[in-house]
Amino acid sequence: MIPSKNIATSPWLALMPFVFVLIWSTGFIVAKFGLPYAPPLTFLLLRFLGVLLFLFPIVLLMRAPWPVGTIRHIAVAGVLVQAGYLAGVWCAIKLGMPAGLSALIVGMQPVLTAFAAPLIGEQVRGRQWIGLIFGICGVALVVANKITLIGLTWQSIALCVMALLSITIGTMYQKRFCSHFDLRTGTIIQFAASSVVVLPLAIWLEDFSPALQTVNWTPNFVGALLWAIIALSIGSIFLLFTLIRKSAATQVTSLLYLTPPTTAIMAWLVFGEVFSLIGIAGMLLAVIGVVFVVKK
Repeated sequence: MIPSKNIATSPWLALMPFVFVLIWSTGFIVAKFGLPYAPPLTFLLLRFLGVLLFLFPIVLLMRAPWPVGTIRHIAVAGVLVQAGYLAGVWCAIKLGMPAGLSALIVGMQPVLTAFAAPLIGEQVRGRQWIGLIFGICGVALVVANKITLIGLTWQSIALCVMALLSITIGTMYQKRFCSHFDLRTGTIIQFAASSVVVLPLAIWLEDFSPALQTVNWTPNFVGALLWAIIALSIGSIFLLFTLIRKSAATQVTSLLYLTPPTTAIMAWLVFGEVFSLIGIAGMLLAVIGVVFVVKK
């Protein structure tokens, strides 16, 4: 697979994938801080609305251009990548899905993306298939010692599978139909569309109301919400969209193999969680897999 543009065309672009992985990997940490104090859909709705409140004044001041002819495609991609993926993972964890198992299920995304690559005119070379296999094996080793089946239900499994399909289809859809748009206005469109989808679900399933009676405004929750808005929903998404523009979809999604190992290290630093020698071996295997996929 030979992308039309090379990720590493400048020092900043060379560092961009690693910055993306670091920020993206904080997602499970944010969930651990935030979910005890608010239902998952309510948290996500506040997160989406926070992004709109943060970005809209910036767009007006900077007079950022609005897309022409692709608004519907941008909105669809946003609902899949934001609402579908995040709602699936967060609701599954809230229902008792172990974070390690959810990471393993969602970690299948690069493989699904590789299978679907011909649909958007991309090809995956033999060496890259080896890298994809190495990556998924590495992810499995990282989370193996953290997986427990206690509290596992078919609903939580279905939600994780939905999240996997949603972000995979969303990434491919955006690469195919709307890979180039102004990130500022495009992000507003995507989070506005996601808010429209999540709002009725939050009202129906979680008794959401403007009074926010289901939210406990602790410092941990406020900190998690602010980080989710600024770092995850704006910072990491801007980076993800830029990477999708600059490279092929399989290369970009292969970076997600590095998320579980990076999250495991963060959980060790923040929460004192431990991981085994098998987990360390899995981290190295995941890194090797990504190198195989992205190496020219």
